Amino acid sequence: MPINVYAAFTVPVLLLVVAEVIYCLVKKNGYYTYQDSISSLGTAIVNQSVNLLVAAIFYPAYSFLSDLWQIWHPAEKGFLYYSLLFIGIDFLFYWFHRKGHTMNMLWAAHMPHHSTEEMNYAVALRASITQRFFSFFFYWPLTLFFPAGDVLAMVAFHLVLQLIPHTRVIPKLPNWIESWMNTPSHHRVHHACNKCYIDKNYGGFLIIWDKIFGSYADEIEKPFYGVTTPPRTWDPTYINLQWWWYLFSDSIQTKNWWDKIRLWFMPTGWRPSDLPPRKTYVYSHTVPTSEWPKFSSKEMPGTRAYTILSLFVCLGLMFLSINTDSPFTTAEKWAISLFLWVTCTCWSGFLESRTWAKPVEFIRIAVQALLLTPLFNQYYPAYVGNLVIAFSVLQLIWLLQIHFFNNKLQNSNNLNAAH
Repeated sequence: MPINVYAAFTVPVLLLVVAEVIYCLVKKNGYYTYQDSISSLGTAIVNQSVNLLVAAIFYPAYSFLSDLWQIWHPAEKGFLYYSLLFIGIDFLFYWFHRKGHTMNMLWAAHMPHHSTEEMNYAVALRASITQRFFSFFFYWPLTLFFPAGDVLAMVAFHLVLQLIPHTRVIPKLPNWIESWMNTPSHHRVHHACNKCYIDKNYGGFLIIWDKIFGSYADEIEKPFYGVTTPPRTWDPTYINLQWWWYLFSDSIQTKNWWDKIRLWFMPTGWRPSDLPPRKTYVYSHTVPTSEWPKFSSKEMPGTRAYTILSLFVCLGLMFLSINTDSPFTTAEKWAISLFLWVTCTCWSGFLESRTWAKPVEFIRIAVQALLLTPLFNQYYPAYVGNLVIAFSVLQLIWLLQIHFFNNKLQNSNNLNAAH
C-alpha cells in the first residue's frame, strides 16, 4: 500500500484550520460560524473514514493496470519524474472536476463540497463520500507511465494542496502568481453562486487549464457561496445524498424509459420533459443579499461545549483509523466509520434541535463504552480502554444534565406561554 498522505497531513491541516479560526475570531470578520463549521468538520470525518476503504480498492486495481501495461520505467525517480506526475494529475483533475460540475451523476458525487454557504479552511475539508470512487475513471491513464503507489500518493498530495485556496483571508495576489496558480481569489469564484461565476475556475493547483479551455473568470463582484439547490440542513447523510436522491426520484417519477437511463449522464440540473424544472437560487450583485439569508437553525441549548469536546475525540479516533500503521482490521475500520457517522449525525441533531438526537446519543454512548473499550483493549494498553469508559461516563452525565436542563427550560417556557 502507498503511504497514507491524508494521515501524514492530518495534524498540519487541522493546525491550519485552527490558526484561521483564531485569526477570524480576533478580526471578528464572521468568516466562521459555529453551525457550519461543525457540519463541515463532521462531514470531513465521515468522508475520510469511508475514503480510506475506497483507497484500499483502488490500489489493487491500479497495481493490476500498471503491471499489465506500464510503458515507462524510469531508472531513477527525481525532480522531473515527480513533476511530470504532478502535472499529469493536475491536468486530469481539471477534467474530472469540470465533469463533476457538468454531469448529473458526477455532480451528485461532488456537490457536498459546495453545499456550504461559507468559504474557509473548514469548508475545504467538507467532501463527498462518493467522489473518490469516480476519480478512478479519470486518473487510470497515469498507470501507463507511473506505478500505482506513486499515482495514489500524488493524487492525495495534490488534493491536500487544494486546501490552501479555500479562504477569504488571503486577498488577490500579485499578477505574476495569479496568472498561473489557482489562488484563493480564483477559487472563491469557483465556490460562488453568482450568475457570472457559475461553472468557472476548475483548476486544482494550476489555473492555466481554465484559461486554455475557456472556463476562467476573474473575481470582480463579491462572491456568494453555496449551491443553487441548497440542502438547508447540517445532516451529513442528507448533504452527501441530496443530489443522488433527486436523480433517483426523477428516474422513478418519469414515465419515459430512455429518460430513466440518460438523466444520470445529462448536464447538471437536466430533468425529463414530463417533470417540472427544479427551483434554483442564482445570486447577483444587483439583488439584495437579504433575499437569500444563510441557513441557520435553532440549536439544542447547552450542547455546544459537549459537541466540541466530542469533535476533538472523534478527530483522534479518525486519525487512529486512517493511519497506515493502524492495527485495526478492515471490518473494524468499517465499524469505526459507521460509529463516527452516527456521531456526526447526532451533532446535526443537536444543531437542529431534533427530538431523536438525545435518544440516539444515549445509544451511541452505550456502544462507545461496550464495543470500543474491548476493541481498544485488544490493541492498546489497558489504560486506553479505561479512558474510553471514563469519557463515556462523562458524556452520559453531561448529556443527562443537558436533558434535564432542556426539560426545565421547556416547562418554564410553557408556563410563561400559559400566562
